[in-house]
Amino acid sequence: MTDQSSPSSSHLSVDMATTEVAHTTGENTMTSSSSRGIEFYFHCALVVIGFVGTAANALILYALVASKQHKKHVLIFNQNALDLFASIFMIISYSLKLCNIYLTGSLGYYLCVLVVSDGLMECGIIGSIINLALITIGRYLRVVHSVWSKKKQRKWMRYAAGAFAWIAAIVYNIPLVFTTTAVVDGTCYPYAFWGNKMDRVIAIVCSFMIFYVMILIIFIFCYWSILVVIRRQARVMASHNDPGPSAATGQTLSDHIQSNVLKTMILVSGFFAISSFPNYVCLLFLGLNPNPTLPDSGYYASVFISFLYTCSNPFIYATKFDPVRKILLDKFCCKKTFGQAPGNAGIELQLT
Repeated sequence: MTDQSSPSSSHLSVDMATTEVAHTTGENTMTSSSSRGIEFYFHCALVVIGFVGTAANALILYALVASKQHKKHVLIFNQNALDLFASIFMIISYSLKLCNIYLTGSLGYYLCVLVVSDGLMECGIIGSIINLALITIGRYLRVVHSVWSKKKQRKWMRYAAGAFAWIAAIVYNIPLVFTTTAVVDGTCYPYAFWGNKMDRVIAIVCSFMIFYVMILIIFIFCYWSILVVIRRQARVMASHNDPGPSAATGQTLSDHIQSNVLKTMILVSGFFAISSFPNYVCLLFLGLNPNPTLPDSGYYASVFISFLYTCSNPFIYATKFDPVRKILLDKFCCKKTFGQAPGNAGIELQLT
């Protein structure tokens, strides 16, 4: 390849970063046999992750529909649908890479741009991140601005927010992959052809700021505000209630609410930050360093960790709903389970 094809990406493009590591000078070189071996096992691992993510998200979607929660919690359903979409195309994309098929003609080009380059899979991942932020904002409005939320929020707004996550991801990623991906001698080179180095640097930095830094800011601000409001309400309830069974019940409900929100905040923001950070560090290092030298194993490990988040999402969110838990437990434990008291379950569903 020429200097023009020295690749970099603003997303989780494994082939792109592998080429960047292997071609640090932009000259024609061949990856070592050990590097190809790592790449093969890595692709196999991602196919396995794809199957796990597909099964997990499909199961949770089934539980949401069976418990009739998919209409009440549209964005939660949309989150798992996006993760299911990404998991399915993860299987297809990395299975094709394992087959190492020769791409030719228009079909080969579109297969390269949309599938082999992870174009469609990235749309699912980006949409999932956007939807995650929308869920957080929705919880913030419902708790911190409850009066405004009850008066102004409508059902169609939730559906519009879900559609926005899909559309925004497609509008952001598809033009980028089409303009920077090409087929050369039957081989797909994703995110490899940039007008100049500054273009790819801007793309990497913008991706990091939008899909990592900004998302973390939303998490921290919204969940911290929610905790402040909940604690204030708990103090008010404690000051107005007389000692007795009712006061004890109110305190128990308050503790349950605070615990639920805290667990959600830690699981979502903490695991997102931990799983995505290594990959973004690698991409920033590869994109901003004029002579990057990074072991293939290091980059593959960072991508592997980031993809685990897709598999964990359904269990972080949907299994917090009592009706969904009941469906899953009844299906796998072959016994009837009973949720919490109506009061507790209602509050948990409202905040999650």
